[in-house]
Amino acid sequence: MAQGLVDDHAKKDGSHRIDDHCLNQVVDDVLYSTQGSRDPVPQNRPVAARAMAPLILTCYTLVSALGNGLDETYRALRNRRSGLRPCDFEDVGITAYIGRVDGVENMSFGGGSASTRVEQFDCRNNRLALLGLQQDGFIHAAIEARERYGAHRVAVIVGSSTSGILETEHAYCHRDPANGALPSSYLTSHRYTHNMFSAAHFVRTYLGLRGPAMVISTACSSSAKAFATAARFIEAGFCDAAVVGGVDSLCLTILYGFASLQLMSRSPCRPCDENRDGLTLGESAGFALLEKSEHADQPGAVALLGYGESCDGYHMSHPHPEGTGAIRAMQAALLRNGLTSADIDYIHLHGTATRANDSIEDAAIHSVFGPSTPCSSTKGWTGHTLGAAGVTGAVIAALCLTRRFVPGTMNTTRLDPSLNSHVLLENGEQPVQRVLSNSFGFGGNNCSLIFGTV
Repeated sequence: MAQGLVDDHAKKDGSHRIDDHCLNQVVDDVLYSTQGSRDPVPQNRPVAARAMAPLILTCYTLVSALGNGLDETYRALRNRRSGLRPCDFEDVGITAYIGRVDGVENMSFGGGSASTRVEQFDCRNNRLALLGLQQDGFIHAAIEARERYGAHRVAVIVGSSTSGILETEHAYCHRDPANGALPSSYLTSHRYTHNMFSAAHFVRTYLGLRGPAMVISTACSSSAKAFATAARFIEAGFCDAAVVGGVDSLCLTILYGFASLQLMSRSPCRPCDENRDGLTLGESAGFALLEKSEHADQPGAVALLGYGESCDGYHMSHPHPEGTGAIRAMQAALLRNGLTSADIDYIHLHGTATRANDSIEDAAIHSVFGPSTPCSSTKGWTGHTLGAAGVTGAVIAALCLTRRFVPGTMNTTRLDPSLNSHVLLENGEQPVQRVLSNSFGFGGNNCSLIFGTV
């Protein structure tokens, strides 16, 4: 039925265009019969709709426990040097490893576009964001886009799960002992630090941009969904380009919270390992400048080719046991560009190293792609960077495309025999034309992104 709707729409307007409503209906019909039972996902389903127009990543960058910028990130991946270390964040009293970015505490905070003040945004999360902006010529690229389109035509869309919550934690530690009042300095700075809009507000102010701005907070899929939202904004004409990214920094709530859920490993995480026992938390900041493909200045430029989103709402923290939400997201990403599972050369797993996540993601991938498509998790290098996990995966996908390289799964020594997907344990050299990157968050918030070269 849905395929007929797509065909009729294409015949009527001659544009072969599919809107989100039709696309979602196609995906639903692929996955479920009329009785509601799940059907196998076809490996080669034709789609009559016009493919999504590629959006170029004109410039992109990443800061994580692996280092600052693309070259340091690639060298760490290539040399299999993990950024994880025993937890040394403030006075946190848990036995675990973390992926901490060096130098955030001591960096100078200021500067930015003329006639703007950014000191009011000073907090760990925005310092990490600034460190990300400062890499790989990203600030210069963003300013060029501002001059090319106008400040009001460049959007800022950022993903974050906790924003500057560390500032609030510190404020509560320094309450007035007599009456419990919070420090007056915190009361005036909260809107620029812990406020969930803080990261986008800071980036927008620092770069002197005036276009649409928002922060997406859907847990671990936040910054992946930022790419999808930016694509819709550009398609709808709200903006001509978008600074897309994500930033999440370590804080007490996250470290103690995940420890209380008994989800953290006492050793560096081991995604897909038979004896995996939990995740490792990290922090990162990454950004990409998205523009339409006519602005690609060189052949082989990296582009966003497709995105798929779903929210199965199965449980507050546990993914759907059959991976239905993950399947919908991956299939929607393929359909958005008229691709099939055979068109994907490598899958960057969400791969958190919890027993449930890895098993359910494996089942979902096997359902869509079968047993042959190479896949791996890089969280053994960076840790799980939560709201910034999506952009971290996006930048690593871009490195795979441009460096003809796929990373193995770090720290994993014995692959779980119950998994059916083609999980890589060692790095490999191979041509890569298209990469799918998964990000799955609490509450069943799922997003899959496809990147390729144009």
